[in-house]
Amino acid sequence: MLPFSEPPLSPAAYAFLEELVYQRSRIRLGVDKQALVAGRLGRRLQSLGCGSYEEYCGLLQSAEGEDEISALIDLISTNHTHFFREAAHFDILAERVLPVLAERAAAAGREMQFWCAAAASGEEAYSLAIVLAEFCRSRPGLSWRVYASDISRRMLAACRLGIYESDKVDLPTPDLLARHFQKGVGEREGYYRVKPELRRHVTTDYVNLFQDSYPVPRELDAIFCRNVMIYFDVESRRLLVERLFEQLAPGGYLFVGHSESLLGLGHRFKAVHPSVYVRPS
Repeated sequence: MLPFSEPPLSPAAYAFLEELVYQRSRIRLGVDKQALVAGRLGRRLQSLGCGSYEEYCGLLQSAEGEDEISALIDLISTNHTHFFREAAHFDILAERVLPVLAERAAAAGREMQFWCAAAASGEEAYSLAIVLAEFCRSRPGLSWRVYASDISRRMLAACRLGIYESDKVDLPTPDLLARHFQKGVGEREGYYRVKPELRRHVTTDYVNLFQDSYPVPRELDAIFCRNVMIYFDVESRRLLVERLFEQLAPGGYLFVGHSESLLGLGHRFKAVHPSVYVRPS
């Protein structure tokens, strides 16, 4: 069998892909990402039997192209994550935010609701779930739910499974591992799976952050939308932040990545800590 040779990605084909990705996801690739795009799509063209990027672009524009556009966005999106990434946020959540939210939820007789808006393969959503489960261990009357979403259906499938390589399950303390994960045996040796009692609190669904409406409740207590806006232009960030504001309950919190800021977006949030904001009551 002859080795696979990736077809060249011409400037015209790349410009088409760049604009299509932006229109569908608001991810701005830029001229410096052409090699990255070619690297991520080369094998996809081979599996589809496309001999050139021009042929692939034709497929994307055809009547059968809608599903392939979703696959394109899936391959292009960046999904780097790990357990308790940017750990200071989880400390703030446990020590400063949850006591306020829990008191509010208990007074209203409702469950606490959180949205992990770019969950990737689930590490952030389950980190959030662990913090909530630990907080509620001494408050058995409190109920809670985490909504985990992503633009990558491939990543969401991994999130639903909740299975991770042992060396990737890096938690703040060893007791959390025993309490919330099952150790794999036999063919699953070297892996851990999130226990069912934690997984049942996490609901997963596909979300493009710029779709018309979201399959998550309004009046949320907190949203984690971290390390996502760095891929968007200013106008897209402004639109997204306004939509997240409307998705939160008054007094609800927004967590963004440590390298992100709402500066210059004309938002209505109040800053309470670097990269942590609250919707005023």
